[in-house]
Amino acid sequence: MTSPAAPAAERIPEAVHRRRWAILGVLMLSLLIVVLDNSILNVAIKTISTPAPTGLGASQSELEWAINAYTLVFAGLLFSAGLLGDRIGRKKVLLGGLAVFGIGSALAAESGSPAQLIAFRALMALGAAFVMPATLAVLMNVFEREEQPKAIGIWAGGVGLAIAIGPITGGVLLAHFWWGSVFLINVPIVVLAIALMVWLVPDSRDPNPGRIDPVGVVLSVVGLVLLVYGIIKGGELADFTDPVVLSTIGAGLVVLAAFVVFEKRSDHPSIDVTYFKNKVFSAAIAAIALVFFALMGVTFFSVFYTQSVRGYSPLQTGLLMLPLAAAQMIFAPRARLVVDRFGNRATTTAGMLVITATLALFGTLDADTPIWWLEVVFFFMGAGMAHIMTPTSVVIMQALPREKAGSASALSNTFRQVGGALGIAVLGSVLSTSYRNGIEGHLGLLPAGARDAAGESIEATLGVAAKLGARGEGLVGPANDAFLHAMHVTAFWGAGVALIGAVVVAAFLPGRPPAQKEGTEPELVRAES
Repeated sequence: MTSPAAPAAERIPEAVHRRRWAILGVLMLSLLIVVLDNSILNVAIKTISTPAPTGLGASQSELEWAINAYTLVFAGLLFSAGLLGDRIGRKKVLLGGLAVFGIGSALAAESGSPAQLIAFRALMALGAAFVMPATLAVLMNVFEREEQPKAIGIWAGGVGLAIAIGPITGGVLLAHFWWGSVFLINVPIVVLAIALMVWLVPDSRDPNPGRIDPVGVVLSVVGLVLLVYGIIKGGELADFTDPVVLSTIGAGLVVLAAFVVFEKRSDHPSIDVTYFKNKVFSAAIAAIALVFFALMGVTFFSVFYTQSVRGYSPLQTGLLMLPLAAAQMIFAPRARLVVDRFGNRATTTAGMLVITATLALFGTLDADTPIWWLEVVFFFMGAGMAHIMTPTSVVIMQALPREKAGSASALSNTFRQVGGALGIAVLGSVLSTSYRNGIEGHLGLLPAGARDAAGESIEATLGVAAKLGARGEGLVGPANDAFLHAMHVTAFWGAGVALIGAVVVAAFLPGRPPAQKEGTEPELVRAES
C-alpha cells in the first residue's frame, strides 16, 4: 500500500508570489558566501602554508583542521539548525546565521596564528550551519510545487556560480593583498545580503512544531560531532585502525543509533525517522552523500596538482576551475527538463556515471598532460553534478511537507557534509599513504626528523627541497612522480565510490512518471507504509 509523502499545501500568498524571483536572488546571495568561502580557501591553502609574513606557516595538519573545523561544526549543527528554523522562523535564523558568519570572517582575516584561524573558521561554520538549510527551506515556501524544480535548479546553479567566483576572487585577492583578504571579502557580501533579506524575504515556520525535543537535538549533535571527528582524525593519522579513531567513530554511531531509537519512540520527535522507509527518499540522500564523498576527496588534491606539480598561480588555478562552474550554471537550471523527459532514475544514474568517468580520468593526468584536457574533465564533472544535485534535491524537498522544509534541507545538507568529510578523510589518507610510500625511498640522505616531515605531503617535500638549495633539486622530480601516482590511486578509489552511487540510484529512484491528468498534482515521491 502506498500513500503520498507530501500532501498538497496551501497556495502561496500573492504578495510573496509576485516577488518570488527576487527572493530567490537574495537566497542565492546568502548561499554564495557559504560556498564561496570554501572555494576561496582551497586556492589560498598554499599561501597560508608559507611562513610569515606571507602566510601563517601552517603545517599540513593545521591546514586540514582549518578546513575540518568548519566541516565538523557545520555538519554537527546542520540538523539542529534546520529544526530551529522550522520552529522559530527561517528568516530569523538566516539573519542570525549571516551575522555570525560575517563576524567570524572578519576575525579569521585578522588571525595571528593557525590556531586562531581554526577557531574563527569554526565560528564561521556556526553561522553557515544556520544559513544553508534555511535558504532551501525559504525557497520551498515562496514557490508553488510546480515551480519548485525550476527554482531548485537555479539554486543549484548558484553553487556553480560560487565555485567560479571563489577561486578567481581568491586568486585576484592573493595577487594584490594579504592572505586574510580572502575572508574579509565575505563581510560586505554579508551586509548586503542582510539588508536585502530584511526588505524582501518573508518569514515562515512550521505552524504546528509540537513540543521541543531537547534529548533528540543533543543526541543528534553529539552523534554527528563524534562521527565526523573520528572520520577526520582517521584521515589525519592515515590510519582508521587507530584505537582513538575506532572508539570515536563507534561512539558516534552508537549515539546516532540511540537518536533513531529515541525518535521512533517519542511522541514529539525532531524528525520522523519513518521517512527513511521511503526507498526513493533514502536513495536520493545516499546519492548526495556518495557523490560528495568522491568529489570532495578528489578535488581536494586538484589544487596541489595544478599549483605544486604544474606550477600555476592561485589566480590561474581559479581560472582553471571555470569549466566546472560554467557547466553547473548551464545545466543545473535545465536538469528538470531532462527529468521531465527521461525521469529521475535515468537522469541521475547518467550523472553518476559521468562523475565516475571524470574521476577515473584524473587517474590519467601527468605532469605534461595538455591543460585543455583537464578543462574538458572539469566541464563534464560539472555537467554530471548538475544532473545529480537538481533531481535529488527536488526528490528530497518534495518528499516532506512544506512546513518541514527546514528539516528536509538540513537532512540533505547533513548527509552531504558527512559524505564530504568522509571523502576528504578516507581518500586523503589514501593519498597521504600512497605519497609517503612513493617518496620515502628518496629521503634517505635527510636527517631523521626532517625525513619524517618531508614525507608528509608534496608541499612539505618541496619546502625541504627549497631550503636545501641545489642539493634539494633532486627531490623535485621524485616528489612530483610520487604525488602523481598517489593522485591516480586516489582518483580510482573515488571513481569506485561514485560507481556505487550509480548503482544505488539506478536501483531505487523512480523512472519517468506517467502522464498526469490536467489539473492534478504530480505525485513525484511515494512512500511505503
